[in-house]
Amino acid sequence: MTAVLEAQGVSVHFGGVRALAGVDLDVQESELIGLIGPNGAGKTTFVDAISGFVRCGGRVALDGFDLAGLSPHERALRGLSRTWQSTELFDDLTVRENLAVASRRPSLWQVAKEMLGDSAATSGEIEQALELLDLGWAQDVMPGDLSQGQRKLVGVARAIVTQPRLLCLDEPAAGLDTGESEELGRRLRALANKGQSMLLIDHDMGLVLSVCDRIFVLEFGKLIASGKPQEVRGDQRVVSAYLGGAAAEVSGP
Repeated sequence: MTAVLEAQGVSVHFGGVRALAGVDLDVQESELIGLIGPNGAGKTTFVDAISGFVRCGGRVALDGFDLAGLSPHERALRGLSRTWQSTELFDDLTVRENLAVASRRPSLWQVAKEMLGDSAATSGEIEQALELLDLGWAQDVMPGDLSQGQRKLVGVARAIVTQPRLLCLDEPAAGLDTGESEELGRRLRALANKGQSMLLIDHDMGLVLSVCDRIFVLEFGKLIASGKPQEVRGDQRVVSAYLGGAAAEVSGP
């Protein structure tokens, strides 16, 4: 079976600084994969690399198609979508309108029709995204009236409305309280169970360990461990990388 994402030997250098060193990572169909590591480990750099925002060595393939040479928007059109650490919503648009902006990929004919006043709505994808994240109640709400956790969910909905083959989530639980993080985890797990392949970066070890199928661990740009959550939790290299408060979360009771 062809992996949805296959990254082999991904390396990134910023001048003389090595940010990633030969990282291998794969995401299979309907998998929720976690990517963790201390601050500066290279997690966001990895997502930047596979999504085309920084140059990298190695091979990155989506559904077996080599993405080499493709720009970020070309990779997005092929189905590689991502969120950002900062959830930037259009605060002067409703939740539904935020999703509508993200879902639009108009052809020249559609642009001509809209110039003549005939606007076509992509309501099917929007309704599906709202339903998947239980945000139907909020479709006419302005983002400024939502909690931080709800805004994060809208950010995820805006990414999945494009119906990506792979959704990369960069610290979606940042700034959330325990209850909001748990709710986000339930929603992400439900998405994976319905067939959405995802790569999740987050510092909330409770979230990552509880919802992911497999986890990859970076330290100083190198992959130091990978496997199922229970395997990663007990790996002494991982515990050592998380010296301090996070170590207790990784190693468990």
